[in-house]
Amino acid sequence: MAGRFDPRPTRTTVRGGHVVVPGQARADRSDVLGGRTRSWVPPWPLDLGLVLGPLRRGPADPTFRTTPDGAVWRASLTPVGPGTLRVSMRAGVVEGEAWGPGAEWLLEQLPLMLGESDDPDAFEPRHRLVAVARHRRPGLRLTRTGLVLESLIPSILEQKVTTDEAYRAWRLLVRKYGVPAPGPGPGAVAGRGGGMFVMPSPRVWALIPSWEWHRAGVDNKRASTILRVVQVARRMEEAVGFEAGRAQERLEVVSGVGPWTSAEVVQRSHGAADAVTVGDLHLPGIVGYALAGDRDADDAVMLALLEPYAGQRHRAARLILLSGRTPARRQPRMPRGDIGRL
Repeated sequence: MAGRFDPRPTRTTVRGGHVVVPGQARADRSDVLGGRTRSWVPPWPLDLGLVLGPLRRGPADPTFRTTPDGAVWRASLTPVGPGTLRVSMRAGVVEGEAWGPGAEWLLEQLPLMLGESDDPDAFEPRHRLVAVARHRRPGLRLTRTGLVLESLIPSILEQKVTTDEAYRAWRLLVRKYGVPAPGPGPGAVAGRGGGMFVMPSPRVWALIPSWEWHRAGVDNKRASTILRVVQVARRMEEAVGFEAGRAQERLEVVSGVGPWTSAEVVQRSHGAADAVTVGDLHLPGIVGYALAGDRDADDAVMLALLEPYAGQRHRAARLILLSGRTPARRQPRMPRGDIGRL
């Protein structure tokens, strides 16, 4: 049972996931950047920062950027090759532009990535705090990327370390072993170099030397899990075609990937509304405090409190995090380590 020995993470990666997207400071320039384009009108309110925020792995993520013109940029390794996607909104219309071999695939997936398959109307708030949070975030929908490895690998890096350590490892490894993102990059809009990268292919991940994992601060347990994952990359990506529960079972076949990690993945790859993250150090206390005033709640208590939201527990947890009602810290932060200096 892979999940039995899944490392206990020490942070809440199923956070609110809201990224600030600047307002339209200047005219949309997608018509002069030369990529393939698509326009789409969502029939409901849409907040790009809320929907796409969970896909960003830290403020310096080389695969994710926002620009002053109100656009979100993503660099992805699609089933047909690398691609860069720029998404913006103007007057209720979503404008997508993409470059590279994966451009058509990214544009085809655009509505799903922005929550087209999500059904927030199936959610019924049972607590006033949750109802208020939902009312204040009408543009929240759950993304569905249709890509597994791009969420699985960084989720493994986030096991049992601080946020900064995980984000640093992802940044260093993607910049060193990934490929420059196709297209002009956000620098064409912001007036400086693009600097975005597509994450490495499974083969490249498998060939990273042991000392480079060490320099990035990745211990042998997490590095070995990633190496096992990329050896069966095709089988992992096949899980996109499964319903979320079965997809988690497929991912957990790999030793080192357990319920915490698989939930973090399907929340993004499948838009899984019920995939609540268990095994997190902070989330049970946050949910317990918000719904019952119990800051010492464990997973069992959290799941009992979320039971009224069966089928929508991840959405409920995310709304709780977005509400901002969290207990005051009463312990020092987890010390940051850097095995790369050893």
